[in-house]
Amino acid sequence: MLVRDILSTKKIGKIISVATNDKVSAAAEMLSEMRIGAVIVRDAGSEIDGILSERDIVRELGRSGSGCLTKSVSELMTSNVKSCSPTETTQKVMQMMSDGRFRHMPVMDDGKLIGVISIGDVVAARIKEVQFENDSMADLIAGNI
Repeated sequence: MLVRDILSTKKIGKIISVATNDKVSAAAEMLSEMRIGAVIVRDAGSEIDGILSERDIVRELGRSGSGCLTKSVSELMTSNVKSCSPTETTQKVMQMMSDGRFRHMPVMDDGKLIGVISIGDVVAARIKEVQFENDSMADLIAGNI
Protein backbone atom coordinates (compact mmCIF):
# COMPACT_ATOMS: atom_id res chain seq x y z
CA MET A 1 0.00 0.00 0.00
CA LEU A 2 1.19 3.50 -0.77
CA VAL A 3 0.99 6.75 1.20
CA ARG A 4 -1.44 8.14 -1.38
CA ASP A 5 -3.84 5.32 -0.44
CA ILE A 6 -3.74 6.49 3.19
CA LEU A 7 -4.33 10.10 2.16
CA SER A 8 -7.33 9.05 0.06
CA THR A 9 -9.05 7.72 3.19
CA LYS A 10 -8.48 10.87 5.23
CA LYS A 11 -10.73 13.89 5.23
CA ILE A 12 -9.54 16.23 2.52
CA GLY A 13 -9.29 19.76 3.74
CA LYS A 14 -7.07 22.49 4.93
CA ILE A 15 -3.77 21.41 6.44
CA ILE A 16 -3.71 22.61 10.03
CA SER A 17 -0.75 24.89 10.64
CA VAL A 18 0.58 27.61 12.90
CA ALA A 19 3.14 30.35 12.30
CA THR A 20 6.65 30.27 13.74
CA ASN A 21 5.94 33.27 15.99
CA ASP A 22 2.64 31.91 17.38
CA LYS A 23 2.67 31.13 21.09
CA VAL A 24 3.00 27.52 22.22
CA SER A 25 -0.20 27.96 24.25
CA ALA A 26 -2.15 28.77 21.07
CA ALA A 27 -0.69 25.73 19.31
CA ALA A 28 -1.57 23.51 22.29
CA GLU A 29 -5.12 24.84 22.25
CA MET A 30 -5.37 24.08 18.52
CA LEU A 31 -4.06 20.54 19.03
CA SER A 32 -6.67 19.98 21.72
CA GLU A 33 -9.56 21.49 19.77
CA MET A 34 -8.71 19.66 16.54
CA ARG A 35 -7.94 16.40 18.38
CA ILE A 36 -4.63 16.02 16.56
CA GLY A 37 -1.16 15.17 17.82
CA ALA A 38 0.96 17.53 15.76
CA VAL A 39 0.70 20.70 13.76
CA ILE A 40 2.69 21.92 10.77
CA VAL A 41 4.65 25.12 11.39
CA ARG A 42 4.91 27.44 8.42
CA ASP A 43 4.94 31.11 7.66
CA ALA A 44 3.30 32.74 4.65
CA GLY A 45 5.06 31.74 1.48
CA SER A 46 6.65 28.56 2.83
CA GLU A 47 5.53 24.97 2.59
CA ILE A 48 6.96 23.84 5.91
CA ASP A 49 9.29 25.38 8.47
CA GLY A 50 8.83 22.71 11.10
CA ILE A 51 6.44 20.52 13.03
CA LEU A 52 5.27 20.82 16.63
CA SER A 53 3.89 17.81 18.45
CA GLU A 54 2.22 17.20 21.78
CA ARG A 55 5.42 15.42 22.77
CA ASP A 56 7.49 18.55 22.08
CA ILE A 57 5.22 20.58 24.35
CA VAL A 58 5.12 18.01 27.16
CA ARG A 59 8.91 17.57 27.02
CA GLU A 60 9.41 21.33 27.43
CA LEU A 61 6.78 21.54 30.18
CA GLY A 62 8.76 18.91 32.06
CA ARG A 63 12.03 20.79 31.57
CA SER A 64 11.03 24.38 32.18
CA GLY A 65 7.48 24.40 33.53
CA SER A 66 4.42 26.28 32.36
CA GLY A 67 6.48 29.30 31.32
CA CYS A 68 7.21 27.48 28.06
CA LEU A 69 3.61 28.14 26.99
CA THR A 70 4.51 31.79 26.36
CA LYS A 71 7.44 30.87 24.10
CA SER A 72 7.11 31.03 20.33
CA VAL A 73 6.45 27.83 18.44
CA SER A 74 9.81 28.19 16.67
CA GLU A 75 11.58 27.61 19.99
CA LEU A 76 10.03 24.16 20.48
CA MET A 77 9.35 22.89 16.96
CA THR A 78 11.37 20.27 15.15
CA SER A 79 12.89 22.11 12.21
CA ASN A 80 14.68 19.23 10.48
CA VAL A 81 11.46 17.54 9.41
CA LYS A 82 11.48 14.16 7.69
CA SER A 83 8.82 13.87 5.00
CA CYS A 84 7.62 11.27 2.54
CA SER A 85 6.09 11.25 -0.91
CA PRO A 86 2.68 9.87 -1.87
CA THR A 87 4.39 7.04 -3.79
CA GLU A 88 6.28 5.62 -0.80
CA THR A 89 5.15 2.32 0.70
CA THR A 90 3.59 2.01 4.12
CA GLN A 91 6.38 -0.38 5.08
CA LYS A 92 9.08 2.18 4.27
CA VAL A 93 7.24 5.01 6.04
CA MET A 94 6.62 2.85 9.11
CA GLN A 95 10.33 2.04 9.24
CA MET A 96 11.29 5.72 8.87
CA MET A 97 8.92 6.74 11.66
CA SER A 98 10.09 3.92 13.91
CA ASP A 99 13.79 4.64 13.30
CA GLY A 100 13.29 8.38 13.83
CA ARG A 101 10.99 7.86 16.84
CA PHE A 102 8.32 10.28 15.60
CA ARG A 103 4.61 9.83 15.05
CA HIS A 104 3.66 12.38 12.38
CA MET A 105 5.06 12.85 8.90
CA PRO A 106 4.31 15.50 6.28
CA VAL A 107 3.62 14.23 2.77
CA MET A 108 5.30 16.29 0.05
CA ASP A 109 4.63 16.07 -3.69
CA ASP A 110 6.88 18.07 -6.02
CA GLY A 111 7.85 20.38 -3.16
CA LYS A 112 4.23 20.97 -2.10
CA LEU A 113 2.81 19.91 1.25
CA ILE A 114 -0.24 17.76 0.44
CA GLY A 115 -1.02 16.16 3.80
CA VAL A 116 0.16 14.74 7.10
CA ILE A 117 0.00 11.10 8.15
CA SER A 118 0.34 9.62 11.61
CA ILE A 119 1.81 6.33 12.77
CA GLY A 120 -1.78 5.32 13.58
CA ASP A 121 -2.75 5.89 9.93
CA VAL A 122 0.20 3.79 8.78
CA VAL A 123 -0.43 0.96 11.25
CA ALA A 124 -4.13 0.80 10.29
CA ALA A 125 -3.17 0.62 6.61
CA ARG A 126 -0.63 -2.14 7.27
CA ILE A 127 -3.19 -4.14 9.26
CA LYS A 128 -5.62 -3.97 6.31
CA GLU A 129 -2.83 -4.97 3.96
CA VAL A 130 -1.74 -7.94 6.08
CA GLN A 131 -5.36 -9.04 6.58
CA PHE A 132 -5.91 -9.00 2.81
CA GLU A 133 -2.75 -11.06 2.28
CA ASN A 134 -3.88 -13.51 4.97
CA ASP A 135 -7.34 -13.87 3.42
CA SER A 136 -5.80 -14.38 -0.03
CA MET A 137 -3.50 -17.11 1.29
CA ALA A 138 -6.41 -18.82 3.06
CA ASP A 139 -8.43 -18.77 -0.18
CA LEU A 140 -5.46 -20.15 -2.11
CA ILE A 141 -4.95 -22.98 0.39
CA ALA A 142 -8.67 -23.78 0.41
CA GLY A 143 -8.63 -23.93 -3.38
CA ASN A 144 -10.99 -20.98 -3.81
CA ILE A 145 -8.66 -19.28 -6.27
